[in-house]
Amino acid sequence: MAISTRRVLIYRLGSLGDTLIALPALHLVARAFPQAERRMLTNFPVNVKAPAAAAILENSNLVHGYFRYVVGMRSPGELLSLWWQLLRWRPQVLVYVGSARGVESARRDAKFFRLCGIRHLIGIPVSEDMQQNRWEEQTQTLEPEGARLTRNLSVLGDAHLEDPASWDLRLTAAEHARAKEALAAAAGMPVIAVSVGTKVQSKDWGRENWRALLHRLAPLYPNHALVLCGAPEEAEASDFAAGGWRQSCSTPVINLCGLLNPRESAGVFAQARIFIGHDSGPMHLAAAVQTPCVAIFAARNKPRVWFPYGKQHRIVYHQTDCWGCGLETCIVEKKRCLTSITVDEVITEVRAVLG
Repeated sequence: MAISTRRVLIYRLGSLGDTLIALPALHLVARAFPQAERRMLTNFPVNVKAPAAAAILENSNLVHGYFRYVVGMRSPGELLSLWWQLLRWRPQVLVYVGSARGVESARRDAKFFRLCGIRHLIGIPVSEDMQQNRWEEQTQTLEPEGARLTRNLSVLGDAHLEDPASWDLRLTAAEHARAKEALAAAAGMPVIAVSVGTKVQSKDWGRENWRALLHRLAPLYPNHALVLCGAPEEAEASDFAAGGWRQSCSTPVINLCGLLNPRESAGVFAQARIFIGHDSGPMHLAAAVQTPCVAIFAARNKPRVWFPYGKQHRIVYHQTDCWGCGLETCIVEKKRCLTSITVDEVITEVRAVLG
């Protein structure tokens, strides 16, 4: 099937982090169908010409094009338009790398893709086992989401989750050069990378905590430069946090928020000794380029499922009795799973990485 397959449709919705966690699945599809044109059906942000996935996958040759999916699509006209686009392209194989939204939802998706004329459907989670992250007896924890996705694609082969090549963004020489240029002010010093931003209130550790952390870290690593990355709207919060570093240390502080695209930011993280941040897209970017992460997690998600993949990372996670709530805004419990994490705890994990 792989040799004769010319068109493969990959279904994956979500943000930057969702795309990054699916990298091993995308590499697996590329290995299984090396000669095929691979296009992704994914969501596009409102009034934007390219999907979030393109910011991660551009230049990687893992995906060659995109079809737009409107999240929560209910309009018969929109569904008919998508059906016609897919029918005209005539994909021979669908590879489903979707999130778990329930068995009935998966069955509806399967029906729709069959109506699009796609004969071979791979990975659609039509059983509870495919929907759920398995409990692993060996680790006594839940299966990571990236592992669940690739387990559902096992018919395509081994995803080699432990191999850094399975997470490779295939950054170009130009992207590495842009990252090096952005770090020029560090003058060759070792770099600590930080991202203080998050778009979700329940994941936000708090600006005062970040400022206090950097104030304490600076004298511990006085020969290091500090670089902060994130979205344009995170520039001010990043500068506030960096004020703590400046109070304790005179080494360079480089605020790159809004100045680099995600792949260029990955190039910056690749040159850093460590990444410190929330559960976020930048954290997954740093993990993809194999930079050790100290990640501060709320307990809104179950432990390990969305942790950065790899043994080199250190996770700070307090499993309160309300864990797994899934809340984006936490009012009643006042984010106690997150606000109970102390600066001292984070410093301990940083020192475990940097010494």
